[in-house]
Amino acid sequence: MTNKSSIESIREELLALETKMATEVGLRLNLLRGLHPAQFESGKNLIEYLTLRKEDLRGLQDELHIHGLSSLASSESHIHRQVQAILERLEKSYTEEELDICTYSFSKKKIRDKSQQLFGKQLLDDIPSLMVTFDSGFADNYALIKSLLLSGMNVARINCAHDDEATWSKMIRKLKKACKQTGLDCKIYMDLAGPKIRTKLLCKGRTEGETKIKDGMLIWLAEEEKGFGDGDVVISPNEPGIISMLKKGDRVLIDDGKFGGIVEKVKKGKVCVRINRVSSKKGLIRNEKGINFPDTVLTIPSLTDYDRGCLPFICEQADLLGYSFVKTAEDIGVLREAMKELGGKTPALIIKIETHEAVGNLPSLLLEGMKHRGFGVMIARGDLAVEIGFERTGEIQEEILWICEAAHVPVVWATQVLESLNKSGMATRSEITDAGQSANAECVMINKGEHTLEVIATLKNILQRTAAHRIKKRFRFRSLKIAEKFMAG
Repeated sequence: MTNKSSIESIREELLALETKMATEVGLRLNLLRGLHPAQFESGKNLIEYLTLRKEDLRGLQDELHIHGLSSLASSESHIHRQVQAILERLEKSYTEEELDICTYSFSKKKIRDKSQQLFGKQLLDDIPSLMVTFDSGFADNYALIKSLLLSGMNVARINCAHDDEATWSKMIRKLKKACKQTGLDCKIYMDLAGPKIRTKLLCKGRTEGETKIKDGMLIWLAEEEKGFGDGDVVISPNEPGIISMLKKGDRVLIDDGKFGGIVEKVKKGKVCVRINRVSSKKGLIRNEKGINFPDTVLTIPSLTDYDRGCLPFICEQADLLGYSFVKTAEDIGVLREAMKELGGKTPALIIKIETHEAVGNLPSLLLEGMKHRGFGVMIARGDLAVEIGFERTGEIQEEILWICEAAHVPVVWATQVLESLNKSGMATRSEITDAGQSANAECVMINKGEHTLEVIATLKNILQRTAAHRIKKRFRFRSLKIAEKFMAG
């Protein structure tokens, strides 16, 4: 027998949620009107979704499920209309004008159209587009580029942190030649390098380019070697100003987290770090390895002078521009102004989520990016995993996917996709599982390696099998910190 009081309680809770959604949208109407007109409904749905995700709705979801109603899971893209659909089953009447136009079909078409605008027409339905990273050797290997195109590459990625304009030009010429000969289209994506926070050994190990460290030892971070002896391990983060931003207790992670430490002392121009993790067998810290500061608010600019020098070439040649180390909405504004000053063609923007600040500011970043018609997000999982902690990576990448789906923003799933297969010719079990999860994104990025053609074939097979089994999983809606932060702002 149906519990009438329980049903009434569900109805009241849903009505309260609908009222909260309308209130929050009303408070942000000016913000939404500042988006590109094609993004208005998407922005509205994002605000509605964040309103809902500010709450812990697991109890409500269980009650909905018990009564045979939609539990709201997998409704990110059309959340208000889904709430209305449930209320209609509970005998609430809406006029045609009151019903939200952002339905499941509407949102599905929005995401599909936006994805096609960014990544081009897919050769295979129901699987993400495939982005392939070019390396220097591609500049002189037309046959490989043509083979990649015929195998299903939709987007060619050129990382401007490497090589130069002459090499990039050769890659692009060969790609365009292959497109012309095959009749296949391929978008050109170019990554800005962003600030290069990399190790530079100043004292011990400077000549060799590497030095051994052990758990428990003290090392120094400094911008210059003055005041240190030859036996001291002194590392420059190779980016001015970082040392002064560090405080006692901040974590320092080196070489994708293989080495970890805590800032123990802060002195003028230098900090002392106590090493508390050495995950490398050899224990060698080398030059040019990444450094992450997950507890530190870094105020260095995301758009560097080097990036500004690359912009004219990128704007002329690229369809898509990847913005590295974005942290705030203001960072996007800085890039927009720099491109505006150049005039001419402006590539569609893909912001890379790879810092803890970017995760926390994701809704604001999306709304700023949605001032343009063409806009996407890349989950750059390598740096992101180091920044937020490997144990949280799975959770956070899911949250990014949900929030981007609510905004109808296409997502690129990037970093270490079938990495072992690409480098050694043999995939690991965990990589196969990870590749299957990438089916939830609109595009999957493959890094450079010796076995790229085999990776494409394997990935396509995995994605087709995965797509045949599911669209989305059922998730429960505990409150999201990202939503709480944005709605409180």
